[in-house]
Amino acid sequence: MTHRRFEGGKLVVASHNQGKVREIRDLLAPFGVETLAAGELGLDEPDETGKTFKANAELKALAAARASGIPALSDDSGLCVEALGGEPGIYSARWAGPDKDFSVAMGKVEAELEARGATDFAAHFTCALSLAWPDGHLETFEGYVYGSLVWPPRGKGGFGYDPIFEPNGHNITFGEMDARAKHAMSHRAEAFRLLIDACFKGPHNDPGAR
Repeated sequence: MTHRRFEGGKLVVASHNQGKVREIRDLLAPFGVETLAAGELGLDEPDETGKTFKANAELKALAAARASGIPALSDDSGLCVEALGGEPGIYSARWAGPDKDFSVAMGKVEAELEARGATDFAAHFTCALSLAWPDGHLETFEGYVYGSLVWPPRGKGGFGYDPIFEPNGHNITFGEMDARAKHAMSHRAEAFRLLIDACFKGPHNDPGAR
């Protein structure tokens, strides 16, 4: 399958979540990409009407690319808890309420598990990354990281549900983990590696080729 290459220059990070913007900027930094956040450009947040992470990532990326006239990269990600049938899933941010208070969201996850008498705290994060061009072309990739939930929340790093998620093979949460260590293994990092391999690597924009 042939993928469209990003030819360099400016790229809109189609998110108003500063944690996501920061992580995506850090991941893109080695490629010399000039990133502009949607909020910095005054772009509206489109309604996330998709039923999957992929659909929501694509609609956000397309909206930003068409509004700005330059390529845009969007992330849609969330926490999927096995004992909750995959919830909160695509509604992960909504569980944090209108103030995007993830301490509320983490408390809600704990309360739901307790109400169901759950003893299995297996969970995973999913990330869909979509790169869109103003002409409507899309390249979308998904990444996952598996682990289990812990209480009380631990660590002040990361964002969202990171303080209650302990990835498999580790005894610290994403909230306690160094940002570089998280970037090396997260759901966003996996999706990003697929994106880079498909759309960024090449003689003109692969740092290893310089």
